[in-house]
Amino acid sequence: MNSRPEDGVANDVFIELRGVKKRFGAQEVLRGVDLRLRHGETLCVIGPSGEGKTVMMKHVIGLIKPDEGDIFVAGMHVNGLKEREMAPIRQKVSMLFQGAALFDNLTVEENVAFPLLERGVRDKAEVRRRVREALQAVDLDEHRHKHPTSLSGGMRKRTGIARAIIDHSECILYDEPNSGLDPIGSDIIDQMILRMQKRFGVTSIIVTHDMRSIFKIADRVAMLYRGELRFLGTPAQLRETDDEVVQNFINGRSDVTC
Repeated sequence: MNSRPEDGVANDVFIELRGVKKRFGAQEVLRGVDLRLRHGETLCVIGPSGEGKTVMMKHVIGLIKPDEGDIFVAGMHVNGLKEREMAPIRQKVSMLFQGAALFDNLTVEENVAFPLLERGVRDKAEVRRRVREALQAVDLDEHRHKHPTSLSGGMRKRTGIARAIIDHSECILYDEPNSGLDPIGSDIIDQMILRMQKRFGVTSIIVTHDMRSIFKIADRVAMLYRGELRFLGTPAQLRETDDEVVQNFINGRSDVTC
């Protein structure tokens, strides 16, 4: 299991949400979320579909602005920044979307190199070196000349992870990284996430419905329910909670009676 920073070390907080609220029309998605994430910590975010898990995560990278509340990344006030000022945040924090959002007309190595080229890195030898390093970290170097359409779902997601770490991101946000994968493919992704944490000290937020994964990779688990944090604690505390709503969710029990 990952090493855990000590509780209560304020200067080790990497991401902080304070009273974050978000509404889309009449739907109140987030109702005042408070959360602190430490450097090198792996947080899994669970909860029923449509409860704002991905919405909360997108606030961290500035893709969504809160109606109320504050978001801080590495001490920077994210929602106080204009779009053109977001570059330092997005160098620190990368996001792996569902399906990895790869360009099908580019090869694996071209997809992975894309963030460097977008940032203006023109030294071809440097780009090539960092692409190979990133692909080796996710065991895909031998597939670098392939196009995404010839890859399995798990390999596409590993390509997305390589693209996320190539810019030496300190944090990766994963949106359902195990969705659509068989158990072996899912375990490979879990191992990749653990490897990124161990090798690079990467901080991770993972939105997932895969209960097996959270007990393998999470330092802490947050459950969003009706726009609020219903639970926040370790996987062991999650197993032992006497909150019926949480227990029903993690054990796949519906409260609907026939």
